[in-house]
Amino acid sequence: MRAKLSGLCLSLVFGAACMGQDTQVSGTQTRQALNHAWPTTVYCSGFYTNQKVSDDLRLVSGEQSAYKINFVERDIVYLSKGLNQGVKPGDRFSVVRQEEDKDPVLWFKWQEKLTHAMGSHYLDLGQLEVITVEPNIAIAKVAMSCDLMQRGDIVLPFAERPAAPYKETSVFDPFAPVSGKPVAMVVRGRDTAQVSGRWDSLYVNLGTSQGVKVGDYFRIFRYQGMSSDTTPGDKHSQDMLYGFGSNPKHYAWNDLPREVVGEGIVLNVSPNSSTVLVTVSRREIYSGDYVELE
Repeated sequence: MRAKLSGLCLSLVFGAACMGQDTQVSGTQTRQALNHAWPTTVYCSGFYTNQKVSDDLRLVSGEQSAYKINFVERDIVYLSKGLNQGVKPGDRFSVVRQEEDKDPVLWFKWQEKLTHAMGSHYLDLGQLEVITVEPNIAIAKVAMSCDLMQRGDIVLPFAERPAAPYKETSVFDPFAPVSGKPVAMVVRGRDTAQVSGRWDSLYVNLGTSQGVKVGDYFRIFRYQGMSSDTTPGDKHSQDMLYGFGSNPKHYAWNDLPREVVGEGIVLNVSPNSSTVLVTVSRREIYSGDYVELE
């Protein structure tokens, strides 16, 4: 009997080990097969637009409203339109919120002007699916949550965002020549970030008006010795630094090669701006760095 139990235990142990091994291989295959952005990255990246965003449909409340101040995935929420306004069970919506930087600090000289030209910034908060409708109210579940939803958030008809495939990172050229295509700047990062890295989303001031489309790649670069930063720094550090050497001949910023710091793929685009996912980052990417279409 003990022998049988021992055999059963060994079978269970080895079976579990095999199952674990299968799971590991499967997970590896999934990672190897991933060649484009996750849906949560695409649909949670936020956007700038200078076009009017319709705000006539709102999230007005939800279940447990006596004490619930935020709504997340699997919560039940109520929308400001129903059957009489054309909403049907199964309809899908996106939830967004206009956001302004509550503590604006300029990172480079033209940041405020470029931000204004891009338009208003909207957070992607998630997606809803309508369960049932009443004459003037729809009941929906939160199908995907990017951030905390609140009363009064704007609800928009769901629109597919295609996800283009990544380039192979091995083809990234840190010494790539100038492409000759449109040039712009990293205006800011997601959540008003001024410093970004790999897999972060950032916003640049080129869009459909300049021929940008989803799936395009931007090369991100900077020049040595530029004086557009608002943070204090040593002037002419590109060719001289007090106590650490200097050149008899002065080299201006445009006399030296540019520094290519990364590249990213366009996830979302509007007339004057693009949302870019950083896929390669050699070092930190700052607001005020330059971008060019590859």
